[in-house]
Amino acid sequence: MIEIDGSRKSGSGTIVRDAVVFSILTRQDILLRNIRVKRPKPGLRHQHLKAIEASALISGSSVEGAALGSKEIAFKPGSGPRGGSFRWDIGTAGSTSMLALTILPVMLFAGAPSIHMITGGLFQDFAPSLFHLKHVLLPMLRKMGADVRVKILQPGYVPRGGGRIRLEGSPLKSTLSPRVLKQQGEVTGVKGIALSSHLAERRVSGRMADACREILSKRGWDPRIEIIDDKPDQPAFEKTSLQAGAALAVWATTESGCILGADMAGARGRTAETIGKKTAGNLLEDLDSGATVDRHLADQLIPFAALAAGTSTYLIPSMTDHVESRLWLVQKMLGAGVEINGNRVTIEGIGMKRILTDNR
Repeated sequence: MIEIDGSRKSGSGTIVRDAVVFSILTRQDILLRNIRVKRPKPGLRHQHLKAIEASALISGSSVEGAALGSKEIAFKPGSGPRGGSFRWDIGTAGSTSMLALTILPVMLFAGAPSIHMITGGLFQDFAPSLFHLKHVLLPMLRKMGADVRVKILQPGYVPRGGGRIRLEGSPLKSTLSPRVLKQQGEVTGVKGIALSSHLAERRVSGRMADACREILSKRGWDPRIEIIDDKPDQPAFEKTSLQAGAALAVWATTESGCILGADMAGARGRTAETIGKKTAGNLLEDLDSGATVDRHLADQLIPFAALAAGTSTYLIPSMTDHVESRLWLVQKMLGAGVEINGNRVTIEGIGMKRILTDNR
């Protein structure tokens, strides 16, 4: 059994989610202690419990100590990842993106295709939005050989949640391919989505897009930002949101194959113009750093690069606790090689193969 100190580095829920996933893929029992002990609300929260529950169910694993507020769990992996259709309800406005990020690596090594219907929050602070997942991370994973897709069925915002997504994918045919992104290159295009629900009369979507476009166009770019008004009588998706809310995401593609994005959710007292300006500013900040991935992708790619066959290299905007945490854990649990040189991250993947093909 491997003991993991959940207070190390960032001390965040990311350590919990990654440790459980790596336990499943490597069949190593783990004892996870000091879970989120440095946080204002220490221990497991609803979204962490759902990630553990989902991971255990789709792999036949068992877990002890998983309860709200728990600071220690023991996780024993089962027969391995399996495909199928599943439904998950976080029960709060907790991030559907975070649950999807937990499930994704397990899906890739399952014995059959998977469909996951997830209910919760789609847009909130302190978590990448579904737009970032769909338009930045998943395209990058597809370049590594992953067959994964996500569809928004219903927007969901803080505090009510109620958003719904459909995440589906097929197992890897072989191994994940590494990504080598050593140079950013020229920006070849900028796209985005400005979404608001039940706020059409205030032109929130258009105002967010205008403010963002005004800043980005000064670089000589022509940002193509789609404006979406989700109305009670005219839903933009299968169903309209349970409440008013807004979200903006933009992403830039470069000639070297990079995708860098930025996003922000609406909040009480946060104007549409503020959202547009800050989102544009965050994208420019990451691009101006010379990075080949954005601040979210910088740590999101780490587990996949560590599981890939070969050496991945990319430039991050800056070193963060989340990046340090994930690099530490892929070394400890997967045995991946890690090298950090300034803002250059190099990961020698272990070449994980899908060997449990009988799990369906």
